[in-house]
Amino acid sequence: MALLKTLWGARNLLLVVLIPLLLLPLPLIYPTSEASCAYVLMVTAVYWVSEAVPLGAGALVPAFLYPLFGVLKSSEVASEYFKDTTLLLIGVICLAASIEKWNLHKRIALRMVMLAGAKPGMLVLCFMCCTTFLSMWLSNTSTTAMVMPIAEAVLQQLISSSSDLEEELEVIAHDNHTSNDYSSEKEMKEDKGEAEEKLLQLLFISERGTKDGFNTLINSKDMNELNILANQNEAVKSEANGHLPQIELPPLDPETEKYSSKYRTKRDHMICKCLSLSITYAATIGGLITITGTSTSLIFAEQFNNRYPDAQVVNFGTWFIFSLPISLIMLFLTWVWMHWLFLGCNFRETCSLSKKTKQEERSEKRFQEEYEKLGPISYPEMVTGSFFVLMTLLWFSREPGFVPGWVSVFEKKGYRSDATVSVLLGFLLFLIPVKKPSLPRFTEGTSGSTEVSNQLAPMITWKDFEKHMPWEIVILVGGGYALAAGCKVSGLSTWIGHQMEPMSSLSPWAVTLVTCLLISTVTEFASNPATITVFLPILSTLSETLRINPLYTLIPATMCVSFGVMLPVGNPPNAIVFSYGHCQIKDMVKAGFGVNVIGVVAVMIAITTWGVPLFQLDKFPDWAVSTNVTGSP
Repeated sequence: MALLKTLWGARNLLLVVLIPLLLLPLPLIYPTSEASCAYVLMVTAVYWVSEAVPLGAGALVPAFLYPLFGVLKSSEVASEYFKDTTLLLIGVICLAASIEKWNLHKRIALRMVMLAGAKPGMLVLCFMCCTTFLSMWLSNTSTTAMVMPIAEAVLQQLISSSSDLEEELEVIAHDNHTSNDYSSEKEMKEDKGEAEEKLLQLLFISERGTKDGFNTLINSKDMNELNILANQNEAVKSEANGHLPQIELPPLDPETEKYSSKYRTKRDHMICKCLSLSITYAATIGGLITITGTSTSLIFAEQFNNRYPDAQVVNFGTWFIFSLPISLIMLFLTWVWMHWLFLGCNFRETCSLSKKTKQEERSEKRFQEEYEKLGPISYPEMVTGSFFVLMTLLWFSREPGFVPGWVSVFEKKGYRSDATVSVLLGFLLFLIPVKKPSLPRFTEGTSGSTEVSNQLAPMITWKDFEKHMPWEIVILVGGGYALAAGCKVSGLSTWIGHQMEPMSSLSPWAVTLVTCLLISTVTEFASNPATITVFLPILSTLSETLRINPLYTLIPATMCVSFGVMLPVGNPPNAIVFSYGHCQIKDMVKAGFGVNVIGVVAVMIAITTWGVPLFQLDKFPDWAVSTNVTGSP
């Protein structure tokens, strides 16, 4: 047993050492470029899937193995690790750092919560909309990490505390006093004490879920107003006068005691599950809308543009037009699914804004107080919001397709991209002062210089940028580019395409459906960037071999790789939500399976309907033909 424990503890080291040695016969027995590239691809893929080494470190494997095996020169590999997409990500991260630094995300979230109110159904929908909107521009992980603390504070307001119960008890005791005309102060105190005892016993039994004791208590006589609290799910039975019987209560098991201490009722627990899981799903849905929303879409964009430089069909605008309806469909159906799964089918009760309980009114008051603590909107928030809108407009209007974009005013074409806009606005955030421009007041001594330096402090600093910049993702994306380049130069992608020729009998939609199901399954156990990086070159070659428009398989695959929502290890937002302790793995599997099905169906509907005219998917394009001929040996 000690040996097995030692081996299990050293499993990552064993994988790192043994996998290259076990696969080494492949390039030694078949000393070809294809075999050498396949060796590098398999070693890197195993490192990524098993996470025996950090993802960024695994992405560096092609940087030294390709030159060693003579697949690519070292300078050629190095050029793959920093591309146009990296500059695009840098600009977006600058804006994200400014949004979080000046609490613009918190203001947006609280404002939407105030609009929705404290009704559980509307509250979940509101948080999902807010999270989806933020995730369009920020990473899914950052969005979830920023929204979950706000959601947790909201949940704590929704869960009834002991003080709320005492307040209800005082109201009930007062009502009993006014309706029964007590003869003396002593009698009133005795009745109030008896009511307290009954309510405490009632709540104790109700939380433990002991049916016999619960029925005995609600059938006891003289419950007065307490039977309303006692009997929310069954008809109240009244009997003749008498005394409250003694009830034997079996000992609590540790699990039930822990549940009762954290949540007052099962409904509170269901609300916590529903809201927390809905946030991670909404972050995933929002990341699909923009091409900068997730690292996987950035990987797709760069690999596609590198492999098909003459395509010029995928940009911020076309991706947005295609993915926005998908996200809206997923958002609504996911909300319905989560509501039905955790809150039931009574949408009128959980979504009606007309009837509010005292608890909901108190929660809404708390939301208002939290929002007022932020104060009036500040100058840095206005600048950040303006940059946010400006960046979006410039992305949309660069090359909209149906009308000439702003790049048409320049003589040389093809020099400006979405990264140009992103980096420009991100750079300006390092220069624009955090305070409104005004003439500084110079005084004697050093106070004048201090005042000037405070006035000229920038919106963000380099430390703010470094705190949010995911360098591991940058290197991971670069490793994917290097693998794709090696597969193309060595001829491995062409060889793989020939092996898939038997699939030519399948229709394009069937090939796409099989691809979506396969990737959405694999991504549950492997990281999303690693999965898409491995599959993109294979799917590109498969599409060329079957003479299908590559976008017919690449776009659905890129979207479905984000549907790793069934396990905490599926993606970082899942892990963040799971760490709050409101849900178990079985809850995530059950809810995530439905979201996965909704996502695959929505993507398939999109790619076979409005995706066809948008990307001309009904024909095999010329830019794919030229690439296929060039890549062949």
